[in-house]
Amino acid sequence: MKITVIGTGYVGLVVGVCFAEVGNDVICVDLDARKIDMLNRGEIPIYEPGLKEMLERVVKQGRLHFTMETAPSVAQSQVVFIAVGTPPDEDGSADLQHVLAAARDVGRAMTGYTIVVDKSTVPVGTADKVRQAIRDVTSQEFDVVSNPEFLKEGAAINDFLKPDRVVVGADSERAREIMLELYGPFVRTGHPIITMDVRSAELTKYAANAMLATKISFMNEIARICDRVGANVEMVRMGIGSDSRIGSQFLFPGVGYGGSCFPKDVKAIIHTAGEHGYDFRILQAVEEVNAGQKRLMVEKVKAHFGEDLSGRVFALWGLAFKPRTDDMREAPALEIIAGLSEAGARFQVYDPEAMEEAQRRLGDKVSYAADNYEALRGADALIVATEWSDFREPDFDRMKGLLKSPVVFDGRNIYRPEKLRKLGFTYSSIGRP
Repeated sequence: MKITVIGTGYVGLVVGVCFAEVGNDVICVDLDARKIDMLNRGEIPIYEPGLKEMLERVVKQGRLHFTMETAPSVAQSQVVFIAVGTPPDEDGSADLQHVLAAARDVGRAMTGYTIVVDKSTVPVGTADKVRQAIRDVTSQEFDVVSNPEFLKEGAAINDFLKPDRVVVGADSERAREIMLELYGPFVRTGHPIITMDVRSAELTKYAANAMLATKISFMNEIARICDRVGANVEMVRMGIGSDSRIGSQFLFPGVGYGGSCFPKDVKAIIHTAGEHGYDFRILQAVEEVNAGQKRLMVEKVKAHFGEDLSGRVFALWGLAFKPRTDDMREAPALEIIAGLSEAGARFQVYDPEAMEEAQRRLGDKVSYAADNYEALRGADALIVATEWSDFREPDFDRMKGLLKSPVVFDGRNIYRPEKLRKLGFTYSSIGRP
């Protein structure tokens, strides 16, 4: 099948590469000349395990191309995916200007029946706006489909090739059948393609992310209680996670969620509810809890060292919002750095993949270490903000020798409290005595 993907960000690039991997002819379009030049040189603008190798293979086999030209790409495609950014406005609503601009470009370029797929995360009712934007500029026949993505950063390739489910919102049988054919190679193991109306599909993505964000904030609230009553959140987590009605995923307490999806999508669904006269109180609390959790490590550090941190230096391990990505959008590390810097602290930071992104975001506000041990040299304490595998089994004796004082604030509960205390560390984690 001939496919165009508009937008070569995180979602668009993974979508384009994976569709090409199973034999489709794919053209990825982006208006950013620098990004297209990078991709045509075989360079990847994001870090995602396995993506570079797969991209190089399908480009070499002639099934994937990159261009800035929308019209010729759309003209030869049966299916066009819109995967451009939908950044949040100040009121939490999704900014659809890029989606609608892409829709108009697609409409002007159509030469026959085309399926236009909203792959970007968009609020309920977006398909209607996309449909109208296209109708305003073309008389060609087309359908608009909602096909939300459920890709986890760090595992996106596997998520796309072996999905738990594929959600397709289509209001015409013709579009539905083509989408079923397109996704057929990815569900051979029996996982479902769930078809529904367009509006239900649009809401499904927001509802899924909001539910997962709720589990995270709920567990962080439980961890706060554990700190106060002397219970161990790890024991509580195992006790409730073994209940099949609850499940064990997204029950790990920490310094809050971040990234490109959860914060934005929670805000967007709250805004959508408000537009329709409903006060989404649970999600408002989820958002409030998460904001407080990002400040928790700042509070813990100040409780130990005092409010004035002038002259204090902290090593920070982990800058990305989660492991296996270089994405720092809404990363808890940013809140920790901002909060403690305001009190006079300085930082020596390290992340296995996000150093370049950190330099772009933070500039000279922090010092950048060559590795995790260099970040410790002469620091008053270590703060762990991201649970990279690289940090799980360090040389603790070497750590003690490099730190000015053996103090560790573990924002991801990756170490055993009894082990670190036995080794002579002053150790603080989340919800564990």
